[in-house]
This record gives sequence, C-alpha cells and structure tokens, in this order.
Amino acid sequence: MKFVVRPQHIISVGGYIVEVDFPYRNIIVVNPTDEPIKIDIPVFSTDWIDQHRKLGLEIIPTKDEDSFLRMYRRAKAELDKIKAES
Repeated sequence: MKFVVRPQHIISVGGYIVEVDFPYRNIIVVNPTDEPIKIDIPVFSTDWIDQHRKLGLEIIPTKDEDSFLRMYRRAKAELDKIKAES
C-alpha cells in the first residue's frame, strides 16, 4: 500500500509499524520538498528508513526512551523554517 506525504508536511507512521521486533516505537516522516512523495506502508524492516531517505524525505525514528512529542515539535519547527524561506 502507498501513502502520499504532501509537500512540506510532517506525519507519523507509528501505527503502520507491523513488525514485533522492530527497534523503533515510531517514525516521524518529514517531506521538506515542494513535491508530494509516496511512501510504502506498512513498515516491515529498518531498510524502509534508508529507502525513503533516498526519496528526499527526512526520517526520524524514535525509540522507547525518546520523547516523541519533543522530537516531533523539533522537526515541525525546522519544517516551518523551510516553509518560511520558500
């Protein structure tokens, strides 16, 4: 299945992680480009991260000990800077 990340938009794909032994609790996906980008869901392996970084997406994996909300807000602030510059 595919999901479209709109230009200069941020999403979380934690609900689409289906592997029990996956090392991350959640993944923040940031599209800093001016084009929509399709991503594959669900997430089955860590190879997914590298594949989607090659598409121009910023991929931020979060572990259990990370503060998801803090990381999301930081990524959102950086994306807002990019939006303001364009």
